[in-house]
Parts: sequence; structure tokens; C-alpha cells
Amino acid sequence: MRYGKTIALLFSVIVLFMSCSDHEDIIMEEPHTLSIRGADISYLPLIRTSGIITRNIDGAPEDMLTTLANAGMNTARLRVWHNPGDGLSGLQELKGLVNEIKLKGLKVWLSVHYSDTWADPGHQEIPASWRNIPFQALKDSVYQYTSKLMEELDPDYIQIGNEINGGLLWPEGSRQNQHEQFLELLGEGIRAVRDNSTDALIMMHFAGINGATLFFNEIRTLDYDIAGLSYYPLWHGKDLSALQSNLDNIRRLQDKEVVIAETSYPFTLEWSDWTHNVVGLDEHLILPAYPATPQGQYDFLKRIKEISLSSKALGFCYWGAEWVAHDGAESTDGSSWENQALWDFDFKALPAISVFEEE
Repeated sequence: MRYGKTIALLFSVIVLFMSCSDHEDIIMEEPHTLSIRGADISYLPLIRTSGIITRNIDGAPEDMLTTLANAGMNTARLRVWHNPGDGLSGLQELKGLVNEIKLKGLKVWLSVHYSDTWADPGHQEIPASWRNIPFQALKDSVYQYTSKLMEELDPDYIQIGNEINGGLLWPEGSRQNQHEQFLELLGEGIRAVRDNSTDALIMMHFAGINGATLFFNEIRTLDYDIAGLSYYPLWHGKDLSALQSNLDNIRRLQDKEVVIAETSYPFTLEWSDWTHNVVGLDEHLILPAYPATPQGQYDFLKRIKEISLSSKALGFCYWGAEWVAHDGAESTDGSSWENQALWDFDFKALPAISVFEEE
């Protein structure tokens, strides 16, 4: 009897020890953190030259970049156009801004449009200086230009194209009509990055969630690191669970890191200048959960952050954070994003900016 009790007691101790060990493993598992808490601040040079005074969340005058960095933003996203007519978002303008961003200890994310102007799902216009050249020369232009960006800007993250749902450099790089050439052009951009950096992470960027899984499956042979998705309720639907499931599926099926590359939300449906705003109606919102109020904007961005954490994404990036009505109340060519910026109509930082805090 005494022997049997001893065996039983020993067995209980072993079970308890194993249980404690398993419990300790669970406790010791590190929670997921976001390596990208970003904002696109491509309009910052324009905002600065306008002369407006921006304020931090306490109401003190402060430069936007400083306010964002102090709030916890750790990555600044910048678009780059090949040869913009006014110089905005061109390579020369970006050099100084990139250096400033790095001096603040922030990471740099380049969104390369491979165009002289906006590139998105509806526009992928070849730069003027690259038009009507043979395809091999176009490939070489992509390689040389991307190499120059890497040499002179040395980004931490780089997109080969912006929202390339239908391809890039149309018509030669049409995803639908010239699929092999589409892949070849992307491949030249990727090769240029790899030849000039061992650290930069390469991103492919799709706008929306419908069709995203198919898109990333089509480019699975390419040597890239991150799958980026844009998500705006106006264009991509109001089902935030669909956003999360797409991030989960792409990460699992493609074995790639994922990131919410663009998102935004309004703090009001009012306006501060006479430029038509992109978002201006209740039907553009996710109601009743996220009204167009400072609190609603904060709650939406907080949910985006939670989805990023849950999906083990690299993080998220807020688009148009700085694009306030900088050109005066009478302007008809000012900001169409003023009510989605992270500063209010008095140029004071909004509560949503606190979401950049490290979790």
C-alpha cells in the first residue's frame, strides 16, 4: 500500500511539473508587435512651404514630422514620381526629407509610382521620357531608375509600383494583356533592389481586398518580401473581418509578411476649403460603429491596429495624415483629404494620432 501511494504521489508530481512547464511556455511566448506604425507624409514639403502653423495634441506649435514621431510613428512613407512637372515628390525633393526622417531615427518606406504622376488601379502612365522605347530598353530603365533610388535614398522598405492591381507602365506592363512582361518589369525592379541592398525589404502593393489572394498567387514566383494591401471603406467595402481574413490568407498561402499599406478615415464630413472632398457622405462610413467624429476616427484606426496585431502583420500605414487644407479657405485646388487628415481644421493634432504608440 505504501509503495502504491508513493508511485501515485510521484506520478502526480510529474504531471504537475509537466503542466507547469507547459504553462510557463505559454506565458513566455512573446506577443506580436508591430514593426511598422507608419504614415504617408508625401505632402509635408508642400504643407511646410504654405506657412501654416501646425500644433501638437496639446496645442503647442510643432512641425508635423516631430508631432508624428513623438506620438510613436516609426515609419514615414513617401511616394516618388519619376519626373513631376512641379518637382513635388521627385527624387531631388525627397533627398533632404529622407535625411531628416533618418536623423529622427525613423524608417523610410518608398512608394515608387514609375510614372510622372499618380499611379493607381486606374492610372499607370509611363514616364514621358520612357515612352515609345523598345521593351528591353524599358526594362533597363526600370532597373537603372530603381538602382538610383536605392543608391541615393537607401530606403528600409520599397514598393515596386503603387497599387498595381492591373499592372504598371501601361500598356507594356498590363497584368491582363501582357502578363509575362508585367512580371518581367517587376523582376527588374526587384533585381535592382537586391543588387544595391542586403537589408531593404521589397513590397508588392494591391489596392483593396477583393481579388487580392488571386493577385498575390499570380506573382508568387517573384522574389519579394511583403504583401501590402490598401483598405478604404469607400472603395473596398465595410467588412473589417474580410480585411483580416485576406491578411491571414495571404500570409499563410504565400508565406509572406503582410501590411496594411494604406488606410484612412474622416473625423468630420464638413470642409475647410472649397476643394471637393473624397469622403463626404454617411454612406461612405462604417456606421454606427465609426461615425465621422474625432472619436470615430480614433476608434477606426485603433481597430486597424488591432487587426494588424491579430493577423501578425508587420503593421499599418495611414495615408494623407498631413494633407490639411493648407491653401486657404477659398481654394478650389487645395486638399480633397482635409477631413481625413490627422490634424483638425485649426491644424491641431487629433486624438487618432495616439494610435501610433507602441503596443
